[in-house]
Amino acid sequence: MAPGGGQRPYSLPMTSKFRTVALLEAISYLALLVATFVKRVIEGPDLVPVLGPIHGILFLAYVLLTLLVREEQGWTVGQTILVLIASTVPFGAFVVNSRMVHDPAPTSAT
Repeated sequence: MAPGGGQRPYSLPMTSKFRTVALLEAISYLALLVATFVKRVIEGPDLVPVLGPIHGILFLAYVLLTLLVREEQGWTVGQTILVLIASTVPFGAFVVNSRMVHDPAPTSAT
């Protein structure tokens, strides 16, 4: 059990990291969709090989951080699955960030 009543000492930074990664993952997803459109529809430059791996890494970080902040956010299994599914929908991570993620209550230092 962690000092301070069982609250993990990394709770606030993990939520902050999750918010940041969720935002970056959503932006990279939209950038990848735009790059795909540019490549295939208007036959522009191919930026998919650059943006694809960046988005992939951010997506994996999103999944990992989702599982790490799940408990401190108080998400049920169903809510966790919804958060994970949201990352596959354009603008989904923005919605998760604004509606489902709450900063944990600060713990008092002893």
